[in-house]
Amino acid sequence: MHKKLYIPGPIEVSPEILQAMATPMIGHRMPEYARLHKGVTDKLKRLMSTSDKVFLSTSSAFGAMEGAVRNLVGKRCANFCNGAFSDKWHKVTLSCGKEADAFKAEWGQPITPEMVDAALATGKYDAITLIHNETSTGTMSPLFEIGEVLKKYPDVVSIVDTVSSMSALNIPIDEIGIDCCVFGVQKAFALPPGLAVFTASEKALERAKNVPGRGYYFDFLEFLAADEKDNTPSTPCISLIYAMDLQLERIFAEGLEKRWQRHQDMADFMRAWVGEKGFGILPAEGYRSVTLTCATNDRGVDLGLVKKQLGERGIAFDDGYGKLKGKTFRVAHMGDMQLEDLKQITTELEGILQGL
Repeated sequence: MHKKLYIPGPIEVSPEILQAMATPMIGHRMPEYARLHKGVTDKLKRLMSTSDKVFLSTSSAFGAMEGAVRNLVGKRCANFCNGAFSDKWHKVTLSCGKEADAFKAEWGQPITPEMVDAALATGKYDAITLIHNETSTGTMSPLFEIGEVLKKYPDVVSIVDTVSSMSALNIPIDEIGIDCCVFGVQKAFALPPGLAVFTASEKALERAKNVPGRGYYFDFLEFLAADEKDNTPSTPCISLIYAMDLQLERIFAEGLEKRWQRHQDMADFMRAWVGEKGFGILPAEGYRSVTLTCATNDRGVDLGLVKKQLGERGIAFDDGYGKLKGKTFRVAHMGDMQLEDLKQITTELEGILQGL
């Protein structure tokens, strides 16, 4: 039995997208691939409101996140941490042999502009990492306000993970001033995992030229050279790129404003339901994700049992991540999901909760 995915990624993939992945194969050095590649990167630039380079990487997002650290951290990196994945990014930075410090907020708390300003004012750092939407806690940090702080520090390269937010709300890369934006496709893009996207500003590319030990697979300069031919340095996941091409067409057909509003409407619905049923929400008002809701288990429910019973009904449910397991539950509302999908899981949840 297929379990319908309400976990925060991977999420449900539409039949049309799966069918696109069955498109007959082409060679990645053929002109047909170059046309496909350019079409996808041009659409991504439009989606992200950027004139920066946009690169496609056959990897998880963490591959591109590690690559960004290897390419863009010269002196020392400030890693801003407020959850499991941002904590992991700090560990990755250190594992790449980079000098780095972690600036930590409690899980469920945002990274604030004041935190970023205080760290960068020391003059110690030439790069930062930040996760916009921390998936482990459903916490969204104020990216526009942080971008304003970053403009005070033109020598600092910003590396921002938008893995579970990109395409669900407006994230204009050039306006915010992000030097390297990284995301995967298995969350708000509603594609199967295996493809990462990252951008590189002129400042980022200039930094990479002067940083040794970039490696090869994620070397930004290799991506730049391949981009001149509308290609990738290594063999790309062509089937996923076909899927991305179709999904971008679907996104623009829906309309960006309508897409962003749909995600907000789903978030509002889920937050309201959580409150009505006696649960809390981990992040404070104003810092809550629009792509997933992380609810606190204020009722002391056996979430493991809820997960088991939902599984028996054909629904995949998340009962908390890491140290929050059993203390929170997360419900995704992103990608191709609609309000009717949320009404399905909440109806099933209500039935189970009544029986506990």
